[in-house]
Amino acid sequence: MQLRRGFARGLLALLATAAVVVAGVAWWDRAPEVPAAQARPAATATLIERGRLLALAGNCAGCHTTRGGLPYAGGRALGTPFGTVYAGNLTPHDSGLGGWTAGHFWRALHHGRGFDGRRLVPAFPYTETTRITRADSDALFAWLQTLPPVAQTHRPHELRWPYGSQAALAAWRVMFFRPGEWQPDPSRSAAWNRGAYLVNGPAHCVACHGGRNALGATADAGFGGGLVPTRNWYAPAFTRAGEASVADWPLDEIVALLRDGRAPRGQAIGPMAEVVMQSTQHLPAEDLQAMAEYLKSIPVLPDPAPARLRDPELTALRVDAGAALYREHCASCHGEQGAGGVLPNGTRAAPPLAGNRLVTQDPPANLVRAIALGGFGAVTQGHPRPFGMPPFAHVLTEDQIGAVATFLRRSWGAQAAPVSAPEVARWRGGSEN
Repeated sequence: MQLRRGFARGLLALLATAAVVVAGVAWWDRAPEVPAAQARPAATATLIERGRLLALAGNCAGCHTTRGGLPYAGGRALGTPFGTVYAGNLTPHDSGLGGWTAGHFWRALHHGRGFDGRRLVPAFPYTETTRITRADSDALFAWLQTLPPVAQTHRPHELRWPYGSQAALAAWRVMFFRPGEWQPDPSRSAAWNRGAYLVNGPAHCVACHGGRNALGATADAGFGGGLVPTRNWYAPAFTRAGEASVADWPLDEIVALLRDGRAPRGQAIGPMAEVVMQSTQHLPAEDLQAMAEYLKSIPVLPDPAPARLRDPELTALRVDAGAALYREHCASCHGEQGAGGVLPNGTRAAPPLAGNRLVTQDPPANLVRAIALGGFGAVTQGHPRPFGMPPFAHVLTEDQIGAVATFLRRSWGAQAAPVSAPEVARWRGGSEN
């Protein structure tokens, strides 16, 4: 109900702002001219390689490639609370970027404008790519122009009224977008500034880890965590020790997580495993080191107080029920005391659950999805055969999944809130990992 009220208030604000925009107040949001002076820079091998690495940093293929389709040819359907957005074709075919210049491409990244100057929907993260430098934009465009052309007619977005209209998009931009430029911090090292640029620009990490408000705008530019916009996973906060802060991690462990998908104190699952597989594992070592240095520097906020139980007796009963189910289905891999499983050769087969931040995060979306849907970690050169978590949605009821989750969240020192069957139904969502 609160979510519906949030959307209703947001829609009213959007419509009111749209009326102002139509009246001509948002003069600054007029389509800028396409820069002509640098329309097509020389595509040297160095420039093209730079562009390839930037495409990897941004995981552009993640949205612009359909499952089983050709890379960067677009067409992938991205579900949002406002309808479905279809990713565009980034190959140099006439149905993609074939008629574009480097100036058109820069305008799209920096101003959020399409080839014809129309405002783009912010599922394309121009709120972050606006920080990409013109030189990097030209490099990325030069690399995309080397891809094999693929015919892929753009499918119109299927957004509910009024979200796809130019007036509504103009109103959204009045409230939530200003073209920006990357400004290095002279008090910081060159490596820190490189990491900050990658994280906040090309990699657009805040698009997931900042959360979204009722109108789909980034809710927290400080990486305070939030639901992944097009998935039912929770992107944990970089600012919370109990979520995804790495402030107390050694730099080499942060690099290992980005490069291999696992580290002594954590591993990538769900959408983050996809990011590691398709993006960060392929980046140069110096870029990973720079990103690690920046991520380690993000200030840590106090974790919220432990949850207060509404019904301690009922919670105790659910913990007991979950304990029995854990012993039956989970302990053989994760250990009786949640210490995890290790093979005789020392390889970790199952992660520890005692002290695991995924277990105690709020909301418990990732824990519920891991139990219900299972999945694999990132397949990387440093970890080519990750052990998989089997799904239990076909074995356990929603109430039983909630009981197991409650047991984990109330055991081995954890004091997180219990998980009910309705919460399981809410968070498990579809089958997409």
